[in-house]
Amino acid sequence: MKFTIHQSSRSGGRPVNQDRVAYSYSKNAVLLALADGMGGHHHGEVAAQLAVKMLTGAFQQAAQPDLPDVVEFLQAEIMKLHEAIHQLAENRGLPETPKTTLVVGILQHNTLYCAHVGDSRLYHFRNGKRLFRTEDHSIVQLMLKQGKLDAKSMLQHPDRNKIYNCLGSELTPSIEISPPYPLEAGDQILLCSDGLWAQLSDERMQDILNSGLGIAHSVPSLLDAAERLGGKNMDNLSAIGVQWESKAEQPLTISTLEMSLAQSHTILGLAESAENSAAATAADLDEEDIERAIAEINAAIKRSRH
Repeated sequence: MKFTIHQSSRSGGRPVNQDRVAYSYSKNAVLLALADGMGGHHHGEVAAQLAVKMLTGAFQQAAQPDLPDVVEFLQAEIMKLHEAIHQLAENRGLPETPKTTLVVGILQHNTLYCAHVGDSRLYHFRNGKRLFRTEDHSIVQLMLKQGKLDAKSMLQHPDRNKIYNCLGSELTPSIEISPPYPLEAGDQILLCSDGLWAQLSDERMQDILNSGLGIAHSVPSLLDAAERLGGKNMDNLSAIGVQWESKAEQPLTISTLEMSLAQSHTILGLAESAENSAAATAADLDEEDIERAIAEINAAIKRSRH
């Protein structure tokens, strides 16, 4: 298995970055995760951090070196994450449960699997054309499906930033798992938050990704282009880009040929900002809070099985 990957997250015009990105890989599988903590709710960045930390941890344990059932893994682990967010809020007596969107991609045996909750997106491109894009769990997307809006009106609608499905909500989230898609050498996978896709059309994304300079160049270029259009008050923006089985070796190309069956690696993304939101989070909630919530949820699940 060989792939080239680059991830990045920026604060945009906001004082705190509530986005989180991460990827993890074993000998035969790759997990990509992007969470966008919801800014209208307290501690959105904590919910997003918990999301990527739990998912990559679960992947490391389960992918040895494959995930036996990818769909079951996604369904179970995302629901466990939702419960852990509530556990975290209960442990700390928070007045409001933190909330986050989530999009996850898993690449295994030349197949792409995807799950999402909310309006963070996954795109699949081949030969400069978009094959697939997740459908937002947003008010305007729902109105479009119901014939109450056209695509052009969605861009200016006052509810364009409102979503009806997220992790940490009072309602049980609806986890949308897309059909598996076959991967071919050279395919490009892009995960991004709404801070990015709200500024760039699919066509513009395709143009930048197919500049011929590689993922290490095109992902920062996507963020640069979105920031120029978004201006000083724009949202946080994040992306993970992957080029699958590329023939040309690039600086960020990863080959798992020499990995042992039990090995795995995880890379958690850091925000590109002097005022990293981790510092803002640490004042209220720290890694011990997150670890405790994860442990308590895992213990509760084990008890329910006996």
